[in-house]
Order: sequence, then structure tokens, then C-alpha cells
Amino acid sequence: MKLKITLIAAFSLFAVIPKGYAEKIALINGTLINPGISQVVQNATIVIDGDRIAAAGDAKTTSTPKDARIVDCKGKFILPGYIDTHVHFFQSGDLFTRPDVVDLTKVRPYPKEVAWIKRNLPDTFERYLRSGITSVVDVGGPFWNFEVRKIANATAKAPRVAVAGPLISSVSRPQLDLGDPPIVKIDNPEQAREFVRKLAAQNPDLVKIWYIVDKDHPVDSFRPIVRATVEESHARNIRVAVHATELETARAAVEEGADVLVHSVIDKEVDDAFVKLLTDHHIILCPTLVVFERYGRTFANKLNLTPEEKAWGNPEVIATLDVKKIPQNQLPDRIKTALAKPDDALDRIKKVHEIALKNLKTLKDAGVTIAAGTDAGNIGTIHGPALFREFQLMREAGLTPMQILQCATANAAKLFGGETGGHIGSIDKGNFADLIVLKSNPIDDVRNASDIDSVVKNGIIYPANSLVR
Repeated sequence: MKLKITLIAAFSLFAVIPKGYAEKIALINGTLINPGISQVVQNATIVIDGDRIAAAGDAKTTSTPKDARIVDCKGKFILPGYIDTHVHFFQSGDLFTRPDVVDLTKVRPYPKEVAWIKRNLPDTFERYLRSGITSVVDVGGPFWNFEVRKIANATAKAPRVAVAGPLISSVSRPQLDLGDPPIVKIDNPEQAREFVRKLAAQNPDLVKIWYIVDKDHPVDSFRPIVRATVEESHARNIRVAVHATELETARAAVEEGADVLVHSVIDKEVDDAFVKLLTDHHIILCPTLVVFERYGRTFANKLNLTPEEKAWGNPEVIATLDVKKIPQNQLPDRIKTALAKPDDALDRIKKVHEIALKNLKTLKDAGVTIAAGTDAGNIGTIHGPALFREFQLMREAGLTPMQILQCATANAAKLFGGETGGHIGSIDKGNFADLIVLKSNPIDDVRNASDIDSVVKNGIIYPANSLVR
């Protein structure tokens, strides 16, 4: 109860969606882009009535209501709002957010880090909107995540939020346990079933498995727990997402019934049997290419933040990522090693990307549904604008601008799922009025995807320069 009151207090001065708010708006003369069906409509009219799209199409066939407020979008490009399908609100993206990875708790105690995260959630939400991201999927965090979903979905300047609760894990992370752990080690199938029942009481959008494999935790040892988790979740119509970065781990997860893979395979190239397994099971894959570089680059002091991240990322978070500001005697060995041999860190990242990017192109060409996501909140992966670095890497993998935008809209809506997922990701009658208006054409160059003029969330238009001042 105390936690719930704390979160509500953090939002007490934050704007909520006005009850009964409704305005009829007509966006005219712009170019409508529906990436999910590769649709481009010149001289389009999009009619918004309250929080929904009332009509959308060519101006010749879509009339403008006489009582609508007219917004002239001549020379601009209108897309569905972007969706980041892999974020973690319990993490800030700063240097102190994962003490299980690097222990800097003597510099910043973990309870203070979590308190800062909760206090700054309104700011985090708004930074997503500034980046054109109108929906996100939080794929794992403490039980207080469910309260975050409730508040976000009732807040005007916030993305729509789907959540999973604590991760069902093959390993423990006691450094993150403040009484409501984001990661819970499960030791046997019955314990897994019991935990899924506990999660189900909170109506999660997904159940997440953290399938970590090492010499002490081989692939097969955790398979019975994966199977039990999937069976118990599916019995309650809850989908299961799995963190699996090795080919054999990902293969085992899908064979046991997983619905979503939330990372790329990075240890080896995927084989034909794996590709067929994913297509046969209609798996959604979220590649999270950006997160694979950000830990190593941060620790080696070689961080490659994009202009969007520098402009729209939280400056307090970004300021912590300069590891040379930490006193030498307080630096963990992992960071000292990376600083001593930065080229080794960059070489490891290059090798990971060589495999991950090739695998992405293979799976995309085979027809696997790819949903864009960043794993934002991890060290160096910035909430909101990290999505545009993900776009860059997807382009390097060989995806076209239209395919990348499809991954961030229509495909991502499928991963979001549920009733809401069925009404986002495309500009169609009856869908939520969550849109982005761009100044330049993203089909010509996906780098234009961040050239944002304004964002429409729930039928309310926000000029880009009015967000995150």
C-alpha cells in the first residue's frame, strides 16, 4: 500500500486525460503512410473524433467534417505512432541502474536509484512521446510495474503501456531485491506454476522468462520450468516472452511453447531448422540490437549516443554515463578492464552485431514477424530516443525503411497484443488516434523518422517543441 501511495504522489501534479475530452480534427494535405500494408496515400485526409480515428484516406474519397478543426499538413508525412516493444521502467538507463552487473552502490545506493526512477517516471513518459513513441511494452519488472501501467494509461503525456511482472529466471539477482524483486529465481515446475498464478491476478499482458544459460545452468536443466510456465500461462490466455540469446536456448524456448523472443540470437548464425520453427510457430521476434553495444561502449568510455538521444534523453541519466567521473578506487573491475582495453570491448560488440544483424535479415526474409524494441533502461540504452539507434542498426542489417517502420508500428502492435494492440499500429477507422507528423519522408531515408513536427496521442496534438523543453 505504501508503494502505491508513493507512486500516486509522484504523479499528483501530472496532467491526466480530461474526462469527456473530445475534439474533432481533420489533418489534411499530408502524405499518409501505413507501413503495415506498405500504403502511401498522397493528399490524404485523416479525421480524428475524440480519441479515435473516424476516417482516413485520399481527400477525394474522405470528406472533411464541417465542424472539424483543420490542421494543414502540406509537405508533411503522417504515420502511426511508434511502438517500442522492449523497455524496463524499473531501470533508468544510468550507470547505477544494474548493481548486479556493476556494483557502484557506494557511489549511489540502489534504493536511492529506484526512488529516483519512480520520481522521474512522468519525465520518462514524456520523453517517449517526444520521440514519437505512443506505446511501449515493459517486458519485466517488480510488481509495482502494474501500478505504473495503470497510471501511464490514465496520463495524457504518456505512452500506452503493456507490462509483464517479475521475470521468471534460471538465476538469482539478489542485488536487485528491495522486497519487490524484478527477477525471481524459480527452482522447479510447481513453483513456476504457482508464480504464474500470482502474476495472473495482476492481469499481465505477458509473462516473461529470463532463460540464462551458463556452465552452472545448462539449457536442458531449465526446460521443465519453461514448459510449466508456458502451460500455466496459456491456460489463462497469457502469452509468454523469453529472453534467450543463444541459438539452442531460443530453440528450446520455442519448442516449449514460447510466443515471443525478446532478443536476437548472438552466439551463432541461425540454421534452417530454427527459421522453420519460428515461422511454423508464428513467433514474434524483438531483436534489441542497440542494447548489445551500450553496456560495452559505456564501460569503455566509447558511448555512441545519437543526436536524438543527446537532445531528448534525460540529461541526468546521460551525465552519469561518463565512467571517468567515477573515482578510480570505486570503479568495478569490469569497467577498469574495459577502460584499459577499449578496442577489445568494441571488437566484441562488432562480432555480436555481425551475427545479430545477419540473423535479423535471415529471419525477416523468411517471413518471421519482427517487432522493434530497444531494451531501454539498461545501462546506456536511453528511454525514448534509443529507438532511432535501433532503426540505424536495422538499416545496417539490410532492412528497407518501409520494413523498419513496419517493425515499429503494425508488427509491434501484434506484440503489444490484447484489445489495445488491435487498435494501434495503423491509421485506420476505429483505431486510437496515436499518430506522428514528420517534416520529411521516412521512406526516402529512415533517418527522417526522427524529424518530428508533432505527435498525436489519444487525439491530442502535441507540437514536438512543446514536449521535453
